[in-house]
Amino acid sequence: MIMTVKKSYGVLLALTLCLGTASVLSAQDKSMESAPPKVLNVVREVVKPGKGGAAHERTESAFVRAMTAAKATDHYIALDSLTGPSRTLFLSGYDNFAEWEKIQRAEQANATLSDALDRAGQADGDLLQSYETSTYVLNSAQSNAAADGLAGARYFEIEVFGIKPGHEADWDAAVKLVIPALAKANPDDHWAMYDRVYGGPFVAVVMRPLKSAAQIDQSFASDPKFAAAMGEDGMKKLDELSASAMESHESNLFVINPRISYVSAEMMAADPTFWKRAAAPAAEHKKPAEKPAQ
Repeated sequence: MIMTVKKSYGVLLALTLCLGTASVLSAQDKSMESAPPKVLNVVREVVKPGKGGAAHERTESAFVRAMTAAKATDHYIALDSLTGPSRTLFLSGYDNFAEWEKIQRAEQANATLSDALDRAGQADGDLLQSYETSTYVLNSAQSNAAADGLAGARYFEIEVFGIKPGHEADWDAAVKLVIPALAKANPDDHWAMYDRVYGGPFVAVVMRPLKSAAQIDQSFASDPKFAAAMGEDGMKKLDELSASAMESHESNLFVINPRISYVSAEMMAADPTFWKRAAAPAAEHKKPAEKPAQ
């Protein structure tokens, strides 16, 4: 969950994540249907073996209930991994760091909410193998966000590019080559590019929300068109710049989990069937009613 809402609640501040067309929920009820937030906070929880699924959803639902009861404005979406280690990412966005601080201070001043979050954090912590936070800022010049943001999105493709120190200029040059070629090869390809500023070495993260897995097939099918748009000289230059700039690259798939996300009313209204919280995993188990004496 978002750092301000979980164990590190109160601390002011892919990846291994990479961000794409993402309009991740912006604070103050500016939903993901708009432009990607300028500041993105990411919490990464790796659950212990056998502690994922319904068990993790039950502890996470306590955060959702607490935030809902307090009518908190710090919205977030949850992503469960489909590849890589079993983990959940919680994303929350802001217009700027001043807005982030304002919202944190308001929530810290709510004693009832703070107590509820502390209790939820203790229960959730027992299931976790690791917990970490990172903060990113939007690189709008290297992004190509979709007009409809996360409307209809069900998956995220997240890429993380580790950039060699001192080779940021090579990375920027490579991205400039790629963007126009991608636009020609696959006009429906959208993403948001973020740079990590806190929480680890500099990485560029690209996140692509996907409405269906068919978009993955479409992306692979566009590879020959991309190579044609780049041209032989362009591909050679891209290889040189990539080798100079990148020290690592990782891609992973995630699925949006609406049951442990806390989204704005506007976002929920835009896709109510999907965002409606499922009661079964989230609800606390009730003691069966006792039978009357015979």
